[in-house]
Amino acid sequence: MPSDDATHRNPGPTAPGTPPRADTSRIDQLRRMPVLRDASEETLRRVAAAAAWRSYGPGGMILDLDDPSGDVWFVLEGVVRIQVRTPSGREVILSDISAGGMFGEIAAIDGAARTAGATALVQSRLCTVPAAAFLDAACSTPAACLALLRTVTAILRRQSKRLIERETLPVRLRIYAELLRLSRPRLTQAAAANPDERVVSPPPRRHILAARIGARREAVSREFADLTRRGLIAKERGAIVLLQPQALRHAVEAELEAEAGL
Repeated sequence: MPSDDATHRNPGPTAPGTPPRADTSRIDQLRRMPVLRDASEETLRRVAAAAAWRSYGPGGMILDLDDPSGDVWFVLEGVVRIQVRTPSGREVILSDISAGGMFGEIAAIDGAARTAGATALVQSRLCTVPAAAFLDAACSTPAACLALLRTVTAILRRQSKRLIERETLPVRLRIYAELLRLSRPRLTQAAAANPDERVVSPPPRRHILAARIGARREAVSREFADLTRRGLIAKERGAIVLLQPQALRHAVEAELEAEAGL
Protein backbone atom coordinates (compact mmCIF):
# COMPACT_ATOMS: atom_id res chain seq x y z
CA MET A 1 0.00 0.00 0.00
CA PRO A 2 1.23 3.51 -0.74
CA SER A 3 1.93 5.94 2.05
CA ASP A 4 1.62 9.70 1.82
CA ASP A 5 4.88 11.57 2.27
CA ALA A 6 4.27 13.39 5.52
CA THR A 7 7.32 15.59 5.04
CA HIS A 8 5.63 17.31 2.13
CA ARG A 9 2.18 18.05 3.45
CA ASN A 10 1.00 21.63 3.49
CA PRO A 11 2.50 23.15 6.66
CA GLY A 12 -0.21 25.76 6.98
CA PRO A 13 -0.66 29.43 6.05
CA THR A 14 2.25 31.83 5.66
CA ALA A 15 2.59 35.56 5.21
CA PRO A 16 1.18 36.93 1.92
CA GLY A 17 3.68 36.61 -0.93
CA THR A 18 5.83 34.07 0.92
CA PRO A 19 5.58 30.55 -0.54
CA PRO A 20 5.42 27.69 1.98
CA ARG A 21 8.74 25.94 2.44
CA ALA A 22 7.18 22.61 1.51
CA ASP A 23 5.93 24.12 -1.76
CA THR A 24 9.42 25.37 -2.57
CA SER A 25 10.81 21.90 -1.97
CA ARG A 26 8.15 20.39 -4.19
CA ILE A 27 8.86 22.86 -6.97
CA ASP A 28 12.58 22.09 -6.79
CA GLN A 29 11.87 18.36 -7.12
CA LEU A 30 9.53 18.89 -10.06
CA ARG A 31 12.03 21.10 -11.84
CA ARG A 32 14.54 18.24 -11.78
CA MET A 33 12.20 16.23 -14.00
CA PRO A 34 13.40 16.71 -17.61
CA VAL A 35 9.93 17.25 -19.04
CA LEU A 36 9.19 20.04 -16.52
CA ARG A 37 12.60 21.71 -16.56
CA ASP A 38 11.48 24.52 -18.89
CA ALA A 39 8.12 25.23 -17.23
CA SER A 40 7.69 28.59 -15.53
CA GLU A 41 7.82 29.08 -11.77
CA GLU A 42 4.11 29.84 -11.65
CA THR A 43 3.27 26.76 -13.71
CA LEU A 44 5.35 24.54 -11.44
CA ARG A 45 3.63 26.07 -8.43
CA ARG A 46 0.25 25.04 -9.84
CA VAL A 47 1.52 21.54 -10.56
CA ALA A 48 2.93 21.21 -7.04
CA ALA A 49 -0.39 22.33 -5.56
CA ALA A 50 -2.26 19.63 -7.49
CA ALA A 51 0.28 16.85 -6.94
CA ALA A 52 0.60 14.17 -4.28
CA TRP A 53 3.81 12.59 -2.98
CA ARG A 54 3.67 8.87 -2.19
CA SER A 55 6.04 6.12 -1.09
CA TYR A 56 5.92 2.42 -2.02
CA GLY A 57 7.80 -0.54 -0.63
CA PRO A 58 9.42 -3.25 -2.77
CA GLY A 59 6.73 -5.06 -4.75
CA GLY A 60 4.14 -2.37 -4.09
CA MET A 61 1.47 -2.08 -6.79
CA ILE A 62 1.37 1.49 -8.10
CA LEU A 63 -0.95 1.05 -11.07
CA ASP A 64 -2.91 -1.92 -12.33
CA LEU A 65 -3.90 -2.63 -15.90
CA ASP A 66 -6.94 -0.67 -17.13
CA ASP A 67 -6.61 1.85 -14.29
CA PRO A 68 -9.07 4.63 -15.25
CA SER A 69 -7.03 7.54 -13.88
CA GLY A 70 -5.03 9.78 -16.20
CA ASP A 71 -2.42 10.76 -13.62
CA VAL A 72 1.23 11.09 -14.57
CA TRP A 73 3.82 9.68 -12.19
CA PHE A 74 7.33 11.02 -11.63
CA VAL A 75 9.91 8.74 -10.01
CA LEU A 76 11.79 10.78 -7.40
CA GLU A 77 13.62 7.87 -5.77
CA GLY A 78 13.81 4.15 -6.48
CA VAL A 79 12.93 2.04 -9.53
CA VAL A 80 9.51 1.25 -11.03
CA ARG A 81 8.80 -1.63 -13.39
CA ILE A 82 6.26 -1.25 -16.20
CA GLN A 83 4.75 -4.52 -17.40
CA VAL A 84 1.83 -5.96 -19.37
CA ARG A 85 0.22 -9.40 -19.46
CA THR A 86 -0.50 -11.32 -22.63
CA PRO A 87 -3.93 -12.95 -23.16
CA SER A 88 -2.35 -16.23 -22.01
CA GLY A 89 -1.32 -14.59 -18.72
CA ARG A 90 2.41 -14.32 -19.44
CA GLU A 91 4.09 -11.20 -18.09
CA VAL A 92 6.10 -9.01 -20.47
CA ILE A 93 8.35 -6.32 -18.99
CA LEU A 94 8.34 -3.09 -21.00
CA SER A 95 10.84 -1.04 -19.01
CA ASP A 96 12.33 -0.22 -15.62
CA ILE A 97 12.12 3.49 -14.78
CA SER A 98 14.66 5.02 -12.41
CA ALA A 99 14.73 8.35 -10.57
CA GLY A 100 14.14 11.23 -12.96
CA GLY A 101 11.84 9.21 -15.21
CA MET A 102 8.08 9.27 -15.54
CA PHE A 103 5.20 7.11 -16.72
CA GLY A 104 1.52 7.58 -17.46
CA GLU A 105 2.02 10.40 -19.95
CA ILE A 106 0.41 8.46 -22.82
CA ALA A 107 -2.85 7.97 -20.89
CA ALA A 108 -2.77 11.65 -19.89
CA ILE A 109 -2.44 12.69 -23.53
CA ASP A 110 -5.07 10.46 -25.16
CA GLY A 111 -7.41 9.92 -22.21
CA ALA A 112 -7.64 6.16 -22.85
CA ALA A 113 -7.40 3.43 -20.23
CA ARG A 114 -3.93 2.29 -19.27
CA THR A 115 -2.50 -0.69 -21.06
CA ALA A 116 0.32 -1.44 -18.59
CA GLY A 117 0.78 -1.82 -14.85
CA ALA A 118 3.48 -0.37 -12.61
CA THR A 119 5.20 -1.93 -9.59
CA ALA A 120 7.93 -0.62 -7.28
CA LEU A 121 11.04 -2.80 -7.46
CA VAL A 122 12.69 -1.20 -4.42
CA GLN A 123 11.66 1.36 -1.82
CA SER A 124 10.45 4.17 -4.06
CA ARG A 125 9.11 7.68 -3.73
CA LEU A 126 6.91 9.14 -6.43
CA CYS A 127 4.98 12.26 -7.29
CA THR A 128 1.61 11.84 -9.00
CA VAL A 129 0.16 14.71 -11.03
CA PRO A 130 -3.39 14.88 -12.44
CA ALA A 131 -3.54 14.83 -16.24
CA ALA A 132 -4.93 18.36 -16.53
CA ALA A 133 -2.16 19.86 -14.41
CA PHE A 134 0.50 17.88 -16.29
CA LEU A 135 -0.77 18.95 -19.71
CA ASP A 136 -1.02 22.55 -18.54
CA ALA A 137 2.66 22.44 -17.61
CA ALA A 138 3.73 20.54 -20.72
CA CYS A 139 1.97 23.02 -23.01
CA SER A 140 2.89 26.16 -21.06
CA THR A 141 5.93 27.00 -23.23
CA PRO A 142 7.28 25.77 -26.57
CA ALA A 143 10.36 24.38 -24.79
CA ALA A 144 8.24 22.42 -22.30
CA CYS A 145 6.06 21.06 -25.11
CA LEU A 146 9.15 20.02 -27.07
CA ALA A 147 10.50 18.23 -23.99
CA LEU A 148 7.29 16.16 -23.80
CA LEU A 149 7.41 15.40 -27.53
CA ARG A 150 10.99 14.20 -27.20
CA THR A 151 10.06 12.01 -24.25
CA VAL A 152 7.18 10.37 -26.11
CA THR A 153 9.32 9.99 -29.24
CA ALA A 154 12.02 8.22 -27.22
CA ILE A 155 9.39 5.81 -25.86
CA LEU A 156 8.09 5.06 -29.36
CA ARG A 157 11.59 4.50 -30.71
CA ARG A 158 12.50 2.20 -27.83
CA GLN A 159 9.32 0.15 -28.09
CA SER A 160 9.58 -0.06 -31.88
CA LYS A 161 13.14 -1.37 -31.60
CA ARG A 162 12.14 -3.99 -29.05
CA LEU A 163 9.13 -5.02 -31.17
CA ILE A 164 11.36 -5.51 -34.19
CA GLU A 165 13.75 -7.60 -32.11
CA ARG A 166 10.94 -9.81 -30.79
CA GLU A 167 9.50 -10.34 -34.24
CA THR A 168 12.75 -10.96 -36.11
CA LEU A 169 15.40 -12.28 -33.71
CA PRO A 170 15.62 -15.77 -32.22
CA VAL A 171 15.76 -16.06 -28.44
CA ARG A 172 19.55 -16.29 -28.47
CA LEU A 173 19.97 -12.91 -30.17
CA ARG A 174 17.23 -11.29 -28.12
CA ILE A 175 19.23 -12.26 -25.04
CA TYR A 176 22.34 -10.71 -26.60
CA ALA A 177 20.50 -7.46 -27.30
CA GLU A 178 19.00 -7.26 -23.82
CA LEU A 179 22.28 -8.00 -22.05
CA LEU A 180 23.96 -5.26 -24.07
CA ARG A 181 21.19 -2.81 -23.11
CA LEU A 182 21.51 -3.69 -19.43
CA SER A 183 25.31 -3.61 -19.38
CA ARG A 184 27.75 -0.87 -18.50
CA PRO A 185 31.53 -0.53 -18.82
CA ARG A 186 33.54 -2.51 -16.31
CA LEU A 187 35.19 -0.27 -13.71
CA THR A 188 37.19 -2.79 -11.69
CA GLN A 189 40.90 -3.55 -11.89
CA ALA A 190 40.10 -6.34 -14.33
CA ALA A 191 38.94 -3.70 -16.81
CA ALA A 192 42.53 -2.52 -17.33
CA ALA A 193 43.48 -5.85 -18.86
CA ASN A 194 40.18 -6.25 -20.73
CA PRO A 195 38.86 -2.74 -21.51
CA ASP A 196 36.13 -3.98 -23.85
CA GLU A 197 34.37 -6.07 -21.22
CA ARG A 198 31.02 -4.93 -19.85
CA VAL A 199 29.04 -6.00 -16.78
CA VAL A 200 25.39 -6.48 -15.94
CA SER A 201 24.92 -5.86 -12.22
CA PRO A 202 22.82 -6.89 -10.46
CA PRO A 203 22.29 -9.83 -12.81
CA PRO A 204 18.64 -10.34 -13.82
CA ARG A 205 17.00 -13.59 -12.80
CA ARG A 206 16.19 -15.93 -15.63
CA HIS A 207 12.42 -15.46 -15.43
CA ILE A 208 12.84 -11.68 -15.36
CA LEU A 209 15.07 -11.70 -18.42
CA ALA A 210 12.58 -14.00 -20.13
CA ALA A 211 9.78 -11.51 -19.39
CA ARG A 212 11.88 -8.67 -20.79
CA ILE A 213 12.43 -10.36 -24.15
CA GLY A 214 9.17 -12.27 -24.54
CA ALA A 215 10.61 -15.76 -24.09
CA ARG A 216 10.31 -18.70 -21.72
CA ARG A 217 12.60 -19.15 -18.75
CA GLU A 218 13.72 -22.60 -19.89
CA ALA A 219 14.89 -21.23 -23.23
CA VAL A 220 16.79 -18.43 -21.51
CA SER A 221 18.51 -20.90 -19.18
CA ARG A 222 19.64 -23.04 -22.13
CA GLU A 223 21.05 -20.03 -23.95
CA PHE A 224 22.90 -18.82 -20.86
CA ALA A 225 24.56 -22.21 -20.50
CA ASP A 226 25.61 -22.01 -24.14
CA LEU A 227 26.96 -18.46 -23.75
CA THR A 228 29.05 -19.56 -20.79
CA ARG A 229 30.33 -22.64 -22.59
CA ARG A 230 31.39 -20.54 -25.60
CA GLY A 231 33.25 -18.05 -23.43
CA LEU A 232 31.02 -15.09 -24.29
CA ILE A 233 29.90 -14.44 -20.71
CA ALA A 234 31.13 -15.27 -17.23
CA LYS A 235 29.39 -15.23 -13.87
CA GLU A 236 30.91 -13.31 -11.00
CA ARG A 237 29.55 -12.47 -7.59
CA GLY A 238 26.71 -10.05 -8.16
CA ALA A 239 27.33 -9.65 -11.89
CA ILE A 240 27.36 -11.14 -15.35
CA VAL A 241 30.46 -10.21 -17.33
CA LEU A 242 30.15 -9.80 -21.10
CA LEU A 243 33.57 -11.03 -22.19
CA GLN A 244 33.06 -10.28 -25.87
CA PRO A 245 30.38 -7.58 -26.16
CA GLN A 246 31.40 -6.68 -29.71
CA ALA A 247 30.78 -10.25 -30.82
CA LEU A 248 27.29 -10.11 -29.30
CA ARG A 249 26.59 -6.75 -30.92
CA HIS A 250 27.81 -7.85 -34.35
CA ALA A 251 25.65 -10.97 -34.22
CA VAL A 252 22.52 -8.92 -33.46
CA GLU A 253 23.27 -6.31 -36.11
CA ALA A 254 24.02 -8.92 -38.76
CA GLU A 255 20.68 -10.66 -38.19
CA LEU A 256 18.73 -7.39 -38.27
CA GLU A 257 20.48 -6.36 -41.49
CA ALA A 258 19.73 -9.75 -43.03
CA GLU A 259 16.05 -9.40 -42.11
CA ALA A 260 16.02 -5.93 -43.69
CA GLY A 261 17.64 -7.28 -46.85
CA LEU A 262 20.76 -5.13 -46.48
